[in-house]
Amino acid sequence: MKCIVGLGNPGRKYKETRHNIGFMVIDELVKRNNWELDKSKFNGKYAMERVDGEKIILLQPQTFMNLSGESLRPLMDFYQIDVEDILVIYDDLDLPTGKIRLRQKGGHGGHNGIRSLIDHLGTKEFKRIRIGVGRPVKPIPVVDYVLGKFPKEEQDDVAASITKSADACEAWLKSPFLEVMNEYNN
Repeated sequence: MKCIVGLGNPGRKYKETRHNIGFMVIDELVKRNNWELDKSKFNGKYAMERVDGEKIILLQPQTFMNLSGESLRPLMDFYQIDVEDILVIYDDLDLPTGKIRLRQKGGHGGHNGIRSLIDHLGTKEFKRIRIGVGRPVKPIPVVDYVLGKFPKEEQDDVAASITKSADACEAWLKSPFLEVMNEYNN
């Protein structure tokens, strides 16, 4: 069983903010495959589907970003999902808007959602798709920036990064992650 986790914050207030780009990728996967996030448990909304006979779970934690591990850990325990079968999608200030980067492991890089996952999973070794949201050009607190919406001039880059990330997720369901990394990091 594999689990794809998109990080974000619950509620309409945060719907199209930079911090919710992980949710946007899950929404894209749901839309393109006619799936439904119809289950609500483990402090999250999730879908359980099958791809080529393998069960997969798509998860949007509803705990708010900084507590994401409180949703994923109980889900992993209940369904007995190994950490090597987890893929986490989240926003990254250190990548330009529209750029994606796949990694097999890493630190939290100051991202509190990833910090929560590392704390609750007890490891830094889980697969990730980092989606660039850029850094603020004006002096603005980082929290205000990531909770802000993408400006109109970035919409095409954002849409492309969501599509490419969803494509990478689907590729991982059929191929080893190293192969997917090599294809999508170029």
